[in-house]
Formats: sequence, C-alpha cells, structure tokens
Amino acid sequence: MKPGVLLTLLLMFVLTVTGYAQKSPVDETDMAIKGIPRKGQRVTIQLDSKRVDDSWLKWITEKVGKVKADKGVYTMDGVVVEAISKTPIRIISKVDATPTGTSVWWSIDLGNAYLSKDATPVQWKAGENYLKDFARMLYREDLALQVAEAEKALVASQNNHMTVIQKADAIKKDIEKNKAKKLEIQQQLVQNATELQQYNNQIDMNLKEQEAARADIVNMRVALEAVKERMNKIE
Repeated sequence: MKPGVLLTLLLMFVLTVTGYAQKSPVDETDMAIKGIPRKGQRVTIQLDSKRVDDSWLKWITEKVGKVKADKGVYTMDGVVVEAISKTPIRIISKVDATPTGTSVWWSIDLGNAYLSKDATPVQWKAGENYLKDFARMLYREDLALQVAEAEKALVASQNNHMTVIQKADAIKKDIEKNKAKKLEIQQQLVQNATELQQYNNQIDMNLKEQEAARADIVNMRVALEAVKERMNKIE
C-alpha cells in the first residue's frame, strides 16, 4: 500500500474516533405513524442507515421480543421490558436516514400513559438508557471494524516496506554482480591483449622463418648449379 493511502486511512480513523467522542443524546420527539402522531424517544447515530436498521431489528428482537415489521415500522405488542415496566407494553419503532446519520425512534405505550419525559420520568430514563446502550454498541462495533481495517493497512504497509527493502537488496546484489562482470571483462581484455601480442610476435617470427627458408632455397639452388657444373666438366 502506498504511504499516501495509509496516511489517508489513518486520518479518517482519527477523525472518526474524534467524532465518536461526542455523546449520542436522546431527545423527545413526535412522529406520525400511519397518520397518527405519537410521542417518543429518538437517538441519532452517525452510521449508515441500512446497517443501523438491521442492527436495531436484531437488538430489539433479542432484548425485547417478537417484532412485527410493516413498511419500515416495527411493532411489539404485549412485551415486557422490566427496566421500563413490569407489565406488558406496546412499542412502535422506526428507523430513518437523516442528513447527519440515522435516527432511531420509538414510542412506548405503558398502558395507562405514553412514555414521556415529564409524565413518566423513571420510565423515560430507562428507555433513554436502552437507546444509548444501542448507540454505544454500534459505535464500538464500528470502531472495532475500523481498528481491524487499520491493522490490515498497517500490516500491508509493513509488508510493502519489506518488499521495498528486499528490492533494494536485490538491486545491490545486481550492482555487485555487474562489478564482478566488469572486472572479469577487464581481466579478459588484458588476457586478450597479451594473446594478441603473442600472435603478433609469432607473425614476426614466422616472417623471419620465411626469409630464412627463402635464403635456404637460394643457397640450395646455387649449390645445385655448382654440382651440375662440376658434372658437366667431367670428361
């Protein structure tokens, strides 16, 4: 991985962690469900709405009970959430994407009243804790994923660093091989020059031998003519 890419990932991670240092406040807000306005609690989570929606459905199913889903509206009838109420309650919930993240809203019918900050403060606090616990869980999960990605990026960077070092070592070895080859060629050139000188010396010697051989021929002809002349003088 290139250093610039890793730096970008780490900066994104730091900025994300800084954002998570902020709290996830729960506020009281009304929402119309199938045309009927209902008072409820809402927490905004700075994560993808699809992921939050899937996690919320799983969360309330595990923590509360059976959920009925109808066009994005989750309903739980006759469930008991002891921290909120010892008697069966009715919960209606909805998850919506917002410009700043994803809002998780729910309205709780306690039977004799709706969950409200002023009218049912104890139950309100319990519901608030449920929503905050859910937001914290998602943030921890997301941070864990980002830590894992950052660790992968770090390992990739370390591996890339080792690859670069190994490449440098290979280049150094090639340089040494090149130097050795150059020295070998230089030695061969010296040897070649010596052999060339020897061949030149042999040529000079051969020329001298040729001259001596031609002189021998001349001498032999003179001797031959002398013998023939003597033969001719015999009476």
